[in-house]
Amino acid sequence: MEGMRTLLRSLSLAASLLASVAAAEPQPGTPAPAFTLNDLDGKAVSLANAKGKVVVLEWFNPSCPFVQRAHTKGSLAGMAKKETADGVVWLAINSGAPGREGTGVEVNRAAQKEYGLPHTVLLDESGSVGKEYGATNTPNMFVIDAKGTLVYRGAIDNSPDGEGRSPESGTLVNYVEQALEDVAAGRAVRTPSTKPYGCSVKYGS
Repeated sequence: MEGMRTLLRSLSLAASLLASVAAAEPQPGTPAPAFTLNDLDGKAVSLANAKGKVVVLEWFNPSCPFVQRAHTKGSLAGMAKKETADGVVWLAINSGAPGREGTGVEVNRAAQKEYGLPHTVLLDESGSVGKEYGATNTPNMFVIDAKGTLVYRGAIDNSPDGEGRSPESGTLVNYVEQALEDVAAGRAVRTPSTKPYGCSVKYGS
């Protein structure tokens, strides 16, 4: 009986910790957490550098099959190139711990070249930025408006195969593209939050 009570207390504590983390995650309508991370050349890049601009954050892992499909067949293929040409700042963030799949400068640099990514890839090896944003999957997307407010968090689209071939509603919806359209039009984002899909972020702990 005592063992059961101990187990229940442990489960309750774990649930409380998870609830606490979830509550701390930035929600749409709140300020996006500031951060500074190094790019693949070791140069420090801060979110503050993009002040006054619309920003897309993409949690990235080049070894994740969902990321690979999204960048070659799905909604992310060519999307960043189009949006950055329109003035959007796009930052990919890899929060994998050293030694986990998809980590390391050369692996990410090769993927950047393979996918023709026009934007910066940042390394968050401690996982601190990923955890602060509550990033759970790759890809996991966040849109920040020009005022620094988080206006969207969640999946890239409603097709959890990563290829855009099996949209849940029968019609493919690119949530990030939709959010950017709403921001550009000066209206509220119609779908501010969705459940991300893909590989888990390879945090160290």
